[in-house]
Amino acid sequence: MKSPLYAVYGASGCGRGIMPLAKAQLHEQGIDAARLVFIDDSPAAGLINGHRVLTYDEFLAHDAGSRYAILAIANSVVREKLAQRCAADGVQPWTVRAANVITMDDVTLGEGAALSPFVTLTSNIRIGRHFHANLYSYVEHDCVIGDFVTFAPGVKCNGNIHIHDHAYIGADAVIKQGKPDRPLVIGRGAVVGMGAVVTRSVPPGATVVGNPATRLVRK
Repeated sequence: MKSPLYAVYGASGCGRGIMPLAKAQLHEQGIDAARLVFIDDSPAAGLINGHRVLTYDEFLAHDAGSRYAILAIANSVVREKLAQRCAADGVQPWTVRAANVITMDDVTLGEGAALSPFVTLTSNIRIGRHFHANLYSYVEHDCVIGDFVTFAPGVKCNGNIHIHDHAYIGADAVIKQGKPDRPLVIGRGAVVGMGAVVTRSVPPGATVVGNPATRLVRK
């Protein structure tokens, strides 16, 4: 039986941060690091941090019984397109999580998540597909997070918050706790700027910055 082949799709900064986590996870499962590669559509080198870099076509052509990939692409729109591409070619989504990630009670996590060191998911949480949670981020109780949402490092997502698909939450942003009957909502495709303190709902597609966070109006 042919062995599976695993990949981190994206060999730039995001991918290089996820690769050691992926390697450690496979090691715990007794899978040789030689079965782990980078995928990059325009590879700058054939080897990065000791791992082979393949184009997507090379990855598909490689001898393997099955193929898995985690999408280490910060841009959520590109991430969704690559997810569709992989699904069409039979490449299965793969969740990678650091060994010290804390998950508490009743947490549902969609496929293809990337959970960096010191991430905490508390209780009664629903998270969609291909979620990225960077270093020291947390999600508190009774939150609902959509597909292709990205948390930069240090995001503080407090309780009773709904974050819709493709939202981006910047580094060290704080989202105030909502109420059980009136959750605070971050709309689809919204951007919360670095260090913003969000005290009210954010409309779809809006960018908010500052403390308290206000909508950025482009001139």
